[in-house]
Amino acid sequence: MTALIEAAPGATRALELDGDLVVAAHLDRADDPLPVGLVAPARLVTRDGKRGLVAMAGAEAMVEPLPADWRQGETRLAEVVRAGWSDGVRDKQARVTVHDARACPAPSLAQRLPGAVVLPPHGPDRLAEAGWDAVVEEALSARIDFPGGQLLLAPTPAMLVIDVDGPGDPQALAEAAARAVAAAVRRLGLGGPIVVDFPTLGGRAARAAVDAILAEMLPPPFEKTAINGFGLVQIIRPRTRRSLVDEARRPGFAALELLRRGMRLVGPVRITAAPAVVAWLHDRPALTVELSRLTGGATQLEARDGAGRGHVQQA
Repeated sequence: MTALIEAAPGATRALELDGDLVVAAHLDRADDPLPVGLVAPARLVTRDGKRGLVAMAGAEAMVEPLPADWRQGETRLAEVVRAGWSDGVRDKQARVTVHDARACPAPSLAQRLPGAVVLPPHGPDRLAEAGWDAVVEEALSARIDFPGGQLLLAPTPAMLVIDVDGPGDPQALAEAAARAVAAAVRRLGLGGPIVVDFPTLGGRAARAAVDAILAEMLPPPFEKTAINGFGLVQIIRPRTRRSLVDEARRPGFAALELLRRGMRLVGPVRITAAPAVVAWLHDRPALTVELSRLTGGATQLEARDGAGRGHVQQA
């Protein structure tokens, strides 16, 4: 097993590889005020039974469990144990717990993946060659191809639904899909409640074969139900960090991917993208300044309707 890490303007990325196979993909954004593992002073804003709201590192988080002797307005050290995210309907705040050691930054990807190869910002795009762009396409499209079929991912406020689609023998399709689901869970960092809709299978033995594949191949820790007669199975995994599917839906994701591509060019660079993407970059001039430092030339931003996901070229 090997790992590659790449730092780019606004984000650091990593791939864990087993030979040529992408096992896991990671993205740490520099603008995340409350990354998992951060230990920093937190001021208690409000109390609500056994939990409360704290102000920490310029953001708000939920503290649970809330110590009975933590008074409103008092500041203590707290550790971020779960990232915050938006499910498209509401924002879920980061969760913190009281910490009795010293303040420290969140562990970097290099610290979480010891022995990883840190890629330089110039030269061949080894991260893309190793599969980064392909994994991003999976996260953006919410479609994952596997031999004989396709997984369709549908994030909802309550759970992630994965639909198995494909022709041919239902048993063969379900078994191949079970392997693909387990691999996707690890590759994309999927967590929380996950419901998979498999093809309806012939009997108890057929369903047990699919259950056995999931039980063997899903990355721990997890809990799961047995697949029922309708082909449904529920998987529960910890959700401490945002998945790559979550990240792909956040504002700025497209802009950060364009910056990553642009940093390997030499000289002036032009980024052409949708108006919303360009506006996001205009509001964060430090990112284009950093890109210009890496390329050795000015960075131009061009807003264009219909630009799709955008593109980068030498100006």
